[in-house]
Amino acid sequence: MGAAKKTIYLANPYGFSKQQREGPLAELEAALSALGLEVWEPFARNNQIDKAKAGWAYQVALADMRDVRDADAIFAVVNGCPPDEGVMVELGMAFAWEKPAFLFRDDFRHCADSEEYPLNLMAFAGLPKDSWRDHWYESVEEIGDPSKALASWARDGI
Repeated sequence: MGAAKKTIYLANPYGFSKQQREGPLAELEAALSALGLEVWEPFARNNQIDKAKAGWAYQVALADMRDVRDADAIFAVVNGCPPDEGVMVELGMAFAWEKPAFLFRDDFRHCADSEEYPLNLMAFAGLPKDSWRDHWYESVEEIGDPSKALASWARDGI
């Protein structure tokens, strides 16, 4: 029996839209899976919750929080100015739990006060100070780049 696949939580706002689920979200999932990772996509994992019952939103929030905590790493889609608030909360939790983090932004807008970072500086607090760019992805094709941090982590755990 082989070793269990590493799990990666795919924090994203794409699940709210059928078109984005079938396009960008499917592409990201495929690229992450191609690295041999088990992708935990929150909309797919937590859509079994009955939204007709009172308290459903809290149950979804708890399920997502547990998944962030239990996943081996996080891959966060940080498009938008500002990025989706749910994604940013999930990213903050992952930083607090010291999870390896990888950021994806194919949105060309600069969204920061700093010239050093393309987003709010807090989005980089859980990344390595001098090599944060190795954890930053601007295209789906770049996800499989063996010289960047995600492929290295998927392969070697580094």
